Formats: sequence, structure tokens, C-alpha cells
Amino acid sequence: MAYVITDGCVSCGTCAGECPVGAISEGDGKYVIDADSCIECGTCAAACPTGAIEG
Repeated sequence: MAYVITDGCVSCGTCAGECPVGAISEGDGKYVIDADSCIECGTCAAACPTGAIEG
């Protein structure tokens, strides 16, 4: 199952810069992960300063 960005996202963009496949983009009020592109590596979750990414 792909990682998901929760409402704890503060739109800092750190996760998008860390994603090796470019699966994260800026959404409406928070960043979003494209489930079809996500390779479930966990890099985004480790980089998120607010812990807003769950896998």
C-alpha cells in the first residue's frame, strides 16, 4: 500500500524533494502522494518533520 500524507502536513515540501521517483506533488492545502508511482520506500516518511506521512 502506498504511503499517505495526513492532515498534519504543513506543506513544507521536504518530502517531495526526497522522493526518488517524484511521486509527491503539492495538492490543495497539503502535499499528496501518487499511489500508482509510490514505490513504498519510506524515504518521505523519514524526511517529514511533522510525522504526517504514514505507510
